[in-house]
Formats: sequence, structure tokens, C-alpha cells
Amino acid sequence: MSGVAQEQLHSISRSAAWGALEAHARELGPHHLRELFAADAGRGERLAIDAIGIYLDYSKNRITDETIRLLLALAEEASLRERIDAMFGGDKVNVSEDRAALHVALRAPRNAVFRVDGDNVVPEVHAVLDRMAGFCDRVRSGAWRGHGGKPIRNVINIGIGGSDLGPVMAYEALRHYSRRDLRFRFVSNVDGTDFAEATRDLAADETLFIVASKTFTTQETMTNARSARDWTLAAFGGEASAVARHFVAVSTNTDAVTAFGIAADHMFGFWDWVGGRYSMDSAIGLSTMLAIGPDHFHAMLAGFHAMDEHFHGAPFEANLPVLMGLLGVWNNNFLGARTLAVLPYEQYLKRFPAYLQQLTMESNGKRVRLDGRPVGCETGPIYWGEPGTNGQHSFYQLIHQGTRLIPCDFIAFGESLNPLGAHHELLLANVLAQSEALAFGKTADEVRAEGTPEELVPHRVFEGNRPSNTLLLERLTPAALGTLVALYEHSVFTQATIWNIDPFDQWGVELGKQLARRIVPELSGDAAPAHDSSTNALIRRCRALRAGRT
Repeated sequence: MSGVAQEQLHSISRSAAWGALEAHARELGPHHLRELFAADAGRGERLAIDAIGIYLDYSKNRITDETIRLLLALAEEASLRERIDAMFGGDKVNVSEDRAALHVALRAPRNAVFRVDGDNVVPEVHAVLDRMAGFCDRVRSGAWRGHGGKPIRNVINIGIGGSDLGPVMAYEALRHYSRRDLRFRFVSNVDGTDFAEATRDLAADETLFIVASKTFTTQETMTNARSARDWTLAAFGGEASAVARHFVAVSTNTDAVTAFGIAADHMFGFWDWVGGRYSMDSAIGLSTMLAIGPDHFHAMLAGFHAMDEHFHGAPFEANLPVLMGLLGVWNNNFLGARTLAVLPYEQYLKRFPAYLQQLTMESNGKRVRLDGRPVGCETGPIYWGEPGTNGQHSFYQLIHQGTRLIPCDFIAFGESLNPLGAHHELLLANVLAQSEALAFGKTADEVRAEGTPEELVPHRVFEGNRPSNTLLLERLTPAALGTLVALYEHSVFTQATIWNIDPFDQWGVELGKQLARRIVPELSGDAAPAHDSSTNALIRRCRALRAGRT
């Protein structure tokens, strides 16, 4: 990268492109979406992209053609093209950990070439995928038997963070394609209730545990894994050999896995160039493949790869992740929006907003740039949401008539996987109505024209001018899910490049873990806690509560 480009990266919020966008935001501020649509008859068709099975209508954002031109100039000034090429080239774009971030290699076809430190990693990826497929075929066919000779009927994934949120989201999203004679559950919380409820009605001799931890040392995961082992051994009279038939691991720590009692042949690995929240299409997705089968899993990978190719090759003005990322920057940094609501009008995507919370907020919740200096502008917004139409009877009130600007991503599908009477038409009517209502609202004169008493008029006015994207797809298939996830992955990377931050590390999760390790023995012992006065008092209170002395 040239010295000029590097300096621009370090000062993007003071760059000419940034300043031009600030001036443009002030100029555009007084104009309502009603005006913008009235002045431009073709706006709804022009400000849209149809690519890779996704139709993105972004015309209901507070933008003009000039906004897009200036945002594209900002992307150029931030060297976005160079950064994309660096990521796809296996460069160590995860700067603070000195690693590549080559999750795109996880879904590449067999003949593709993606290099890390000069070595093509694609053959390794497919070797793991092939081993996963063979294992899944054995379990799904009944050839894999538990210690007592029974086939597996229950699968419990034990993980946390990316080792849980991706698999559970994918299972729920693709449940339509899953084996209904297999039950899948997911344990992540170190709260014992999570494990107890997941296993309460299951038979140990028909249950398989997947322990997903790269290092096999993650505190929450290994605490749950040890409880799972104790639960299993109790059912088999303490026979240690039972572990090998009821546990598999997704890890890179062979010694720890075998010490646990899992055979090395039943360990599925991944690599340090795969971040946890970018890993659902790696061996972390073993539970997904067990649920939907290898063919559907590979269809999901093909969807990921199609979006990867689009992101890498499409011109920025027609590039779905780039435009969504830039619109996110516009809303966050120039319109002052601090959150974004993700609203899938598809019940199967009920865990998609939770998955995106980790993907976006762990990636871009950073306060320093790649060089360690303060970033100088707002970074990642808060992502949240619920499936429609549930949210309409919950938090939409605040979005429509509250004082905060909350952009929305609406996600909908033209066809239902479960057609039932007029349900889907009503669902689609609602999603389209919500985006229209948010954009255009209802004026005081329109409210009065309905015969509303004057004292109630202010309560029934909808200001409108609330920005939104609408993403329409044909139906929710494994390929469509892969495409959607990759869309948001690359949108996150686009925003990180603009802000010049590292979206692949997560040092913010470490301090709490370190302190928790100190507090554990203080809770169970009699030694005086050595923290601040509040934490010390809380530790003493917890001791008393556990001892029944309050």
C-alpha cells in the first residue's frame, strides 16, 4: 500500500471524502423521503440491486444518487479494493493476532486456490469436509452405534460464542430440511440449567455430544463437557470406554481431546485463520451437517461462495455487501443512528438477529484503529431484532414514533416453505407495509382527514423518514442462508475497512474471563476477596447466600 493510501487510512474521518459526506448530510437533512420519492419517479427501481438471488431495495434510505457517489469515493479513499484483495489473498489482515482471515476458503470449490503462508489450504478444507460427511452418513444411517449398541437419536452441541450461535442459528434456519427423527439441542451457557434442561428427557445411550472448542480449554464449554461426560458415564456404570461412542470433538488440541476420552479419529479440526464467528461453515457446522445432510450442507457452502465471488468481483456500485456496508456507515456516522434492527419475516430465521449480534458487534465493536490509535469516529452500531410479525406488536412503536433513529433491514421470501391458506400473503403484506410506513409516515393533515379529534392528532402522526433496506429472496434454502450470512460478513468487513479497525480480533472478551478465574476460588473459599469495595461486598454476599446465612 502506498504511503499516501496508508496515511488516508489513518485519518479517514479527516479525509476529503468524509468531509464531503458531512457537508452533504447537512444539505440533505431537511429533505424528507416523501420529497425524494415525489421528485424522482424512478427512484424505487433505480436504487436497487438484483444479484446472487437477493433483490436489495435500498431506495428508502435517506440518500440521493450523490450520496452513493460520495460513499463510493469514501470507499476508494479507504482503499477498500486493496483490503478485499488482501483478505482473499490470505494476507494477515487480522493485524493484532498476526493472522489471515480466510473464511472464504471454507466454502471454496475443490479446484480453488487460497493460500496462507504460501500453502493452498483448500485441500485441507475438503479433507475435513469429507471426513465430516462420512461421519454424518454413519450417524444418520444408524451405522454409528452408541456404547450400548443403540443408534443415535439425540445430538447435543456444546460450545459458546461462534461455536454455538452459528450452529443453533443454522439449525433453526434450516429445520425444514432436517432429519425429524433426530433431535438437536445446543448447550452454551455455563449456568447448569442450560445443560440440565437439554438432557432432562433424553436417554444417554442414544445421545451424541459434539464438543466444539478450538483449544479445548474454553471455560464454559469444558465445564459443560465434563458435566456431559459425568452424565453419560453415570448411565453406563462408569465405563470410561463409553465416552468414545458418545462424544466427538471440533478442536485443534489433540492431546486434550484424547485425554478427555475422545479418539483422535473423532476430532474434526479447523485453523487459526478461521475466527469463531466466521466458522459456521467449517467443522463447527458438524451439527448442521448432521441435521440437514452433506448434500444440503454443500449447497449452503455454494451459497456462501457465490456471495464471496460477487463481493470480490462486482463493481462497488452494484456490489451488495459493499453498498449495505456503506449505507450502514452513512446511517451510523452521518445520520447519527446508533442501532440497527434486523427484521426477518421468516419464522425459521428467528435466531438470525442473535447470530448477527455477535458477527457485527464482536467484529466492529472497536475503539482503536489498526495502528492502535483512537479511531476518531463512531464504529459498530448495536444490532438487534426479532422475526416479523411478532416485533410489530412489541418494539415497532419506538421505531415508528420514538425519538431515536433506528434503520431497519427487512428480510422476506417470496415463497413459504410451509404454505398455509393466506398466511404468507399476510406476512408479505406486513413487511411491505412496514417499510412503506417507516419511510412516508402519516402527516397531521392526513390524520385530520380521517376524522380524528384534534386533541388526538399529535398522537396519531407518523413522522416517517425512517430509513430501511428490504431484502427479498425466492425461498429459504440452504444456499440462500449461505448467501445471506456471507452478505453480512462482507458488509461488516466493508465497514471495518472504512473505520480502519480490525474486525477479526475480540480482545474485549478477555478481561472478564481473567477476573472470573480469580473470583471462582474466592467464592468457594474463606480468603478475603481482593477487589474493589463493590465486588468484595458482592462476593461476601454470594458466599452468604450459598451458605443460607442471609
